[in-house]
Amino acid sequence: MIVEKNLYFRYTGIRVRNLKRALHFYKRTMEMRESLRGKMEHGGIWVELKSAGSAQRLELNYYPPRSKFFEKFRIGSELDHLAFWVKDVEKQYERLLANGARRAVAPFSDHRYRFAFVRDPDGIWIELIGRDKRQIKNGEKAQATS
Repeated sequence: MIVEKNLYFRYTGIRVRNLKRALHFYKRTMEMRESLRGKMEHGGIWVELKSAGSAQRLELNYYPPRSKFFEKFRIGSELDHLAFWVKDVEKQYERLLANGARRAVAPFSDHRYRFAFVRDPDGIWIELIGRDKRQIKNGEKAQATS
């Protein structure tokens, strides 16, 4: 099996019911610090945390009831997804589906990035994330005409 050099494990995302409580726990109890934070177009909030001396990241994901990713919380859904950075989201999405992954969410854009989600054989979500090449091209055109 050939694996592209540009496919690498990025972080683990977990679903949280109460973002404030989760941040308190991971920052104070687990001594992690916030490295990035963002709001998703559908209303969700993500916060990336890291520990001193570690390259690994933990992403806390909060999805309000109006979010397309909201699920009633149940034991077992705390592990939200595993994320892999890829050069071409669509190409990797199709490759994974052809090799046994199950569809979860077809490729879509959110800000400067392309995303897609598949499920592994046990139902664990796997996120594919990469730069939105269409926005890069449009941005380059806009800058060239300015």
